[in-house]
Amino acid sequence: MWFDDVSLKRLSVIPSKRAKPGWGNASTLQLGKLSRATRFNGFALYEVLLGITIFALGVIALGHAVENCLNASTINAEEGGVRQILSNRMAEVQATKGVPEDSKEFKIDTNYGGIKVVQKATAAELTEPDNTLLNDIYLVTLTAQWRQGGIPQSKQVKFYVYRPG
Repeated sequence: MWFDDVSLKRLSVIPSKRAKPGWGNASTLQLGKLSRATRFNGFALYEVLLGITIFALGVIALGHAVENCLNASTINAEEGGVRQILSNRMAEVQATKGVPEDSKEFKIDTNYGGIKVVQKATAAELTEPDNTLLNDIYLVTLTAQWRQGGIPQSKQVKFYVYRPG
């Protein structure tokens, strides 16, 4: 290896003598600078690994949030379908002439599975403030029962129907 005079003056080292480790020595200063640069390169690698880890955790958390939103949307759509079934059955009972059936049960197949609807009708036995009994008014109860993720669910609607006899 050849050294020119400028590089030797810059290093302030005499090539024939070995540099001894110490504090003001040029070779130790160069080694210190080199080791600091190496340490900073290693630190940058740790920073990149830490950044990738944080990013991966964020992506996983975002995936869980999207999954929860999809589950909530599915549950909401399923319950909306059940409300629509109960509303339709209520409209049928109100539009039908005659006294509602005392007890009736039927099953409806949907995209979310089977829904069992139970209809019960009883005399309302309502009274006026002067204790006069109101006849021909019936309390109809519609109950929808289904399973959502293996857990039994139900919704209920109660309404009055007047059928003069």
